[in-house]
Amino acid sequence: MMLELGEQATEPLIQALLKDETDQAIAVELLVRIGKPAVEPLIQALERKDWAMRQGAAEALGKIGDIRAIEPLIKSLKMWTPESPWQLPIVNTEAHARISWALSRFGESAVEPLIQALKDNDHEVREKAAYALGEIGDERAVEHLTGLLKDVYVQKAAEESLKKIKARRS
Repeated sequence: MMLELGEQATEPLIQALLKDETDQAIAVELLVRIGKPAVEPLIQALERKDWAMRQGAAEALGKIGDIRAIEPLIKSLKMWTPESPWQLPIVNTEAHARISWALSRFGESAVEPLIQALKDNDHEVREKAAYALGEIGDERAVEHLTGLLKDVYVQKAAEESLKKIKARRS
């Protein structure tokens, strides 16, 4: 019975991601409780126009941890367009941070797709993929992150991630 109610509540909860910060936090937690039945609608929410909805969807997907969300989350790094130009730096920074955090929650399952994202033409995609790899701490990323140390846009993220991976070795 709870699962059926959860599935029926998915779309209204996704719409609640558009509300204020408190309502969004509650909606995210309820979507996480619904779990796997909410994954596909949340993946679809990553493609919607409103950046607040996409942010909330990313957070919920990271907490649910279903591997179906990895590729759509990486793809969504390219889609962050705020409603007005003055929001761009704030929205992109916060949104990319949430996506990066969400991807790091997938652990080893996200390593190979994130390594591929390090080759993306968009430097913000490369940067957030590098940060997520640092949070995961998987050794497979070291060679690829080292290769980014000369990339002026991604250098800081690569350095920080390599430090985190090295610290985990110790």
